[in-house]
Amino acid sequence: MMSQKLSLAGGVLSLLVTLVLAGCATGPNASSPDKIRRALALNTDTSVERYVLGPTDVVKVSVWRNPELSITVPVRPDGMISVPLIGDVAAGNKTPELLAYDIKGGLSQYIREPQVSVVVTAMGSHEFTDRVRVTGAVQSPISVPHRSGMTVLDLFLSAGAANAFASLNDAMLYRPMGDEVVAIPVRLEDILERGDIKTNYAMRPGDILSVPERSF
Repeated sequence: MMSQKLSLAGGVLSLLVTLVLAGCATGPNASSPDKIRRALALNTDTSVERYVLGPTDVVKVSVWRNPELSITVPVRPDGMISVPLIGDVAAGNKTPELLAYDIKGGLSQYIREPQVSVVVTAMGSHEFTDRVRVTGAVQSPISVPHRSGMTVLDLFLSAGAANAFASLNDAMLYRPMGDEVVAIPVRLEDILERGDIKTNYAMRPGDILSVPERSF
């Protein structure tokens, strides 16, 4: 799961560089229909199948019938958390379920059949990998946290909509998929002027919506 996070972060960085280098180009080429189909089939609720803990995340550890052992703590930069009785426990790169299993194992030396649950109360480690961005010919290029249900139109309007030079039907949604980035055409003018929402796609963490300028 950590490799997925690193891959996504790397994909976003390389994509931003690509967009800067291609800033003067017009009519960027879309990816193949098959790649677009597979990219649009990805889960848009989250960028990973299961949440993987990292530094600055905050977790609530609950031990049934042992409130004195129940704590809310941040994951430290070294990936550890401190748990009563057992001391430091590695939390980084683990799912909450795996962390609960490890804490249960440590507490078993002191408590008979402990029941442990771990809930993430603050997701700081995904601050950048779980963002979506708008660049190009908009009023205010932005980078904002992804929210489940967010669409292309939601993000576009959050950026103040287009400026006077935008070529709306040439917009492109760039989506990291594995080790590549898929370019998905978005017809913003059709969405806004004709109510044609076929390309009003759901946003996925790491997505970048690019609105080019018209050619004069």
